[in-house]
Amino acid sequence: MTIRSVLLSAACLVASATAYADEANTSIDADPILDMRLRAEQVNQDGLDDTTALTLRARFGVQASFGEGWSALVEGEGVVALSDDYSDTIDNIPGKAVIADPETLELNRLQIGWKGDAGSATIGRQRIILDNARFIGNVGFRQNEQTFDAIRLGTKLHDTVEVDYVYIDGVRRIFGDDSPMGEFESDSHVVRLGAETPFGKVTGTALLLDFSNAPSASSQTYAATWSNTWTTSLGEVSGRVELGQQSDYQDAGPQNNLGYQSAQISLGRDGVTATLGVDVLDAVAGQGFSTPLATLHAFQGWADVFLATPGTGLRDLRAGLKGKGKALFENAKPLSWAVIYHDFESDNGAVSFGNELDAVLRIPVNDRFSVEAKGAVFDGASGGPADRTKIWLALNARF
Repeated sequence: MTIRSVLLSAACLVASATAYADEANTSIDADPILDMRLRAEQVNQDGLDDTTALTLRARFGVQASFGEGWSALVEGEGVVALSDDYSDTIDNIPGKAVIADPETLELNRLQIGWKGDAGSATIGRQRIILDNARFIGNVGFRQNEQTFDAIRLGTKLHDTVEVDYVYIDGVRRIFGDDSPMGEFESDSHVVRLGAETPFGKVTGTALLLDFSNAPSASSQTYAATWSNTWTTSLGEVSGRVELGQQSDYQDAGPQNNLGYQSAQISLGRDGVTATLGVDVLDAVAGQGFSTPLATLHAFQGWADVFLATPGTGLRDLRAGLKGKGKALFENAKPLSWAVIYHDFESDNGAVSFGNELDAVLRIPVNDRFSVEAKGAVFDGASGGPADRTKIWLALNARF
C-alpha cells in the first residue's frame, strides 16, 4: 500500500458514500471547519541572536455525517510567516534560533469513517492521538500539525476491553512538504489493547515502526501503562506508571535494547492539582530511547531542549501545579493555568543537564476566541545545553 493509494481510496470512498447517500435519499449533515491561530514566539538562547517569529495558521474544510454511522472530512492547512527573521527548519538564517513553523499550504486531512456498535474504522489522512500522546500524537502545539496516512480500526472485545489497530503508510510531519524530512515513508503497525479492571486502567501498546527514508527512526517498542484514581479525604489522588522496551526493527533503529520508565502521582483539591513525577529514558552507546511519532513538546520541558534523548540518557524529575480560576468574560469558560519545574540529569543521575521552569495561562474570551500566554526558562548546567528562554503569545479562534 502506498500513500497515494490510501488517499485515493479515501477520496473515492468519500465520493461513493456521498453519492450513495444522495441516491438513497439519506440526509447529509455538513459543518464547516475553520480553526485559526495567530502566534508570536520569541527565543533568547545563549550563543544566538534574539529571534522572533509571528505566524498565522488556518485549518479550513468541511466535515459531514450521513447514513448509519458514516462520516467524511476534508481539511486544508496553511501557515503564513508574518515575519521572516527566524530559522524555520527549511530556510535557516545564521545566528538565528530554530522556530519550527515553516510556511506551508497542504492537505491536512482527507478521511472517511464509520462508527457503530461493533467498532469503528477510519481510512485516509487523519489525526491520531493515542492516550497521552507519549508514543503517537499530532504535535498540536506547532502551527503545522502532524497527521497520518493510515487505516485505523477499533472494536470492543468486552464492555471493559477495547482494541485499536493502526496501519501507517505515511507520516506528514510538522516541517511541511518543502522539507526533505517533512514526511516519513512508512510501513508501520500499531496495536493497542486497553482494559478497565477493578485495580485501574491497563493498556498495552506495540509499535512496529519502519521508515524507509529515515531508518534511524525505525524501532519496535512495547509499552504497558497502569493508571487509577481514588477519592480520599485529602482530595482526588491519581497515579500512573508506564514502562517501555525498545529495540531495532527490520534491521534498522537502535542497536541495543533501550528502556523507558515513567511514574506520576497527583493530588487535586479545591480546583488545584499538584503533581510529582519522573521519566527515565535509557541510552546505550550513545543511542537513546526515542518516540518519533509523539507530541514531544508535552513531555521533557516546553523549551524543547530534549526532543531527542541525550547519548547518556535522560532522567526528568518534575513537580507541577495546575488549576482554574474565574471567568474573565461573561459566558466564557474559566481561565486555566499551570506551572511545572523540571530537573534534568543523565539516566543514571551522574551528569546534570540543568533545570527548567514552565508556565502557561489560558483565557477563554467566549466560545470561539481564547488567548494564551506561555513561557519556558531553561538553565543549563556547565558544559551542557545552552541556556534559553522562550515566550509565546497566541490568539486562537475556532468557528
